[in-house]
Amino acid sequence: MSDLTENVWNNLREHAIEAMHRAYCPYSHYPVGAAALVDDGRIITGCNVENAAYGVTLCAECGVISTLINGGGGRLRAFVCVNKNGDVLVPCGRCRQLLYEHGGNELQLHLPSGIHAMSEVLPEAFGRHDLEEIKETFHD
Repeated sequence: MSDLTENVWNNLREHAIEAMHRAYCPYSHYPVGAAALVDDGRIITGCNVENAAYGVTLCAECGVISTLINGGGGRLRAFVCVNKNGDVLVPCGRCRQLLYEHGGNELQLHLPSGIHAMSEVLPEAFGRHDLEEIKETFHD
């Protein structure tokens, strides 16, 4: 499925593990690190940042997206996140939506079951195109 080499995926996983070691998780003690390959070749990372008010905790995926935007933008090509054992994780539904916004259907995710396109992981995703259609219809 993936057009990326095993070395690229291993490199991404190593970056995710490094990011995981920087996680701030004094409440759950469940560090998560994430890494993504951007279409311009950059590798960006994020880690979870907890808060005593659990609802405002930031996922590692949020860190990746913030780094992407702060670094000039671009499109995500590949993504992986890991736990403290270095095991590959599946992003939650909210995070899949965040990743979809910045990678689209073609974004490749390394999941415990292998490499999958975002179109498989979040089929028929809601996105900008849906809002554009409504906006055009509403103003007609």
